[in-house]
Amino acid sequence: MSTPSQAVEAFLNAIKLKDVDGAMSTVSSTASITAYPLQIRGGNADVIHQLLEDIVTAFPDLLITVKDVIEVGKVVAAEFKIEGTQAADFLDAINQEKHLDLDTAWRFTVDADQIVGIDIYWCQNQLYRRLAVKRQDRVTIV
Repeated sequence: MSTPSQAVEAFLNAIKLKDVDGAMSTVSSTASITAYPLQIRGGNADVIHQLLEDIVTAFPDLLITVKDVIEVGKVVAAEFKIEGTQAADFLDAINQEKHLDLDTAWRFTVDADQIVGIDIYWCQNQLYRRLAVKRQDRVTIV
């Protein structure tokens, strides 16, 4: 039996390799997903699968830099940076081949070696600035 942080590290290592299916193998099919910047509350595993697919598609040179992983019981907090050059539309921002470096914090809940909950945090304004989105009431480009 692995520790909760080992399950999260397996998830993050799979993302580093752009292996969405490998990352999803650590996530329970009944997981609850909350992505605050996307205003998603109580989503299912399909939400995280789609987000990961969007990330690896939009940023084919994806680099994940893990800053810290902290385990407290069944909860693991991971702080990491998502970096890459945009090669496809991402979260309604059209592709302008901009470089993204986005600081994120993800809170995982792990039970029996499976991730059963993920809460995702990042600054949406930072994302928009990096991708040269001018307006936030209507996605446009600068």
